[in-house]
Amino acid sequence: MKARMPQGFGRPDVSALMRQAQKMQEDMKAKQAELEATEYKGTAGGGMVEVTMMGTHQITAVKIKPEAVDPDDIEMLEDMVAAAFNDAVRVVDEASSAELGKITGGMNIPGMSL
Repeated sequence: MKARMPQGFGRPDVSALMRQAQKMQEDMKAKQAELEATEYKGTAGGGMVEVTMMGTHQITAVKIKPEAVDPDDIEMLEDMVAAAFNDAVRVVDEASSAELGKITGGMNIPGMSL
């Protein structure tokens, strides 16, 4: 007598996998839109320079405390602005990776990341 396996055993339900992938893609798009609409801040010089950036990496504001401005050392101010910008980019990228990773369960899915 030949043993029979339950129906569908060993075969993936392709339509269920497609629905799951489509839901994940919709969730990713919604989360990306939310992240892009969020403001993030980067700082440098102990808060002397602050850069505000959207999730799209568009800068919306730069704040410089008066005590950061030394006419004899403009290079230091330039370095702090660059460092604050880089800090803001890092904050945006980390937030995006963390939030999108929650949706994908840490899977690296081509075409489904920021």
